[in-house]
Amino acid sequence: MVDIQKRMAAIEPAWDLYRTLLAVLEHGSLSAAARVLGLTQPTVGRQIEALETQLGLPLFTRSQTGLLPTDAARALRPQAEAMRANAAALLRLAQGSADEVRGAVRITVSEMVGIELLPPLLTPLREQHPLLVLELVLSDQLQNLLQRDADIAVRMSPPTQDALLAQKVGTVGLGLYAHRDYALRHGLPQRLDELAQHALIGFDTELPYIRRLREQLSLPLNRDEFAARCDNTLAQLALLRAGFGIAFCQHGIAARDPALLPVLQAEIGFGFDTWVVMHEDLRGSRRHRVVFDALLQGIKKHLNGEDDKIE
Repeated sequence: MVDIQKRMAAIEPAWDLYRTLLAVLEHGSLSAAARVLGLTQPTVGRQIEALETQLGLPLFTRSQTGLLPTDAARALRPQAEAMRANAAALLRLAQGSADEVRGAVRITVSEMVGIELLPPLLTPLREQHPLLVLELVLSDQLQNLLQRDADIAVRMSPPTQDALLAQKVGTVGLGLYAHRDYALRHGLPQRLDELAQHALIGFDTELPYIRRLREQLSLPLNRDEFAARCDNTLAQLALLRAGFGIAFCQHGIAARDPALLPVLQAEIGFGFDTWVVMHEDLRGSRRHRVVFDALLQGIKKHLNGEDDKIE
């Protein structure tokens, strides 16, 4: 690994060659990488050969199943991904000056927040600033702001890196809910021990925060207890809205649908602190600050039950 880094520092191949390497690693063949990059397959092949020559390392071996990356190619991948993120961040910064609201701002949020909350919040922001371009990364995985995978993040946990500007906006409350149709067919549990008699919607893969919830709430949050299992929170919400069974839902989202009925709210309730986070280097950029402040204001209103006042 150290030898590879020394070679990179000495030779410094062009970024285009690393971009091609990433495309082949991600898509598995020269032809697939060529389609993604808008190049011909021979061009992609020549760029891979050029990178191998400049580094003095083989990056791929051919097999019956296609190209197989060598250990050297796999070792280079994290650095190449960081280069791609930095190149994208430089492009976003170059699209507008620091004192105007013009150009791209990349926001990373969970799928639930990105689909259920952000659209009505970002629409008036774009109307107010028509030269603003918003890039959304919807993922329940934490994006690395220090490596500039995104400019701004909405997170359900406090950031741990010192180079980030973070502000807590409140707590996202969650509880159990059921659709009115489900309640008409099966009734609703009146005690905690009655939950096991109902169709529960839950996770497929147990994550650390789920174990903490089970310990705190003394609930049957074991995978085997669920009638439907899925790690995608949007799919869980869709099942809840279809009347499949009982599931956890954010209070603010459930409040928008009068057909969603609270279940055992006096016994069960918890929340996640919510933060809006930005790389401190963007503090002086007006367009980033405008988006940061809009997220702060909009999410605070949502958490206070004032969605209809978001303007």
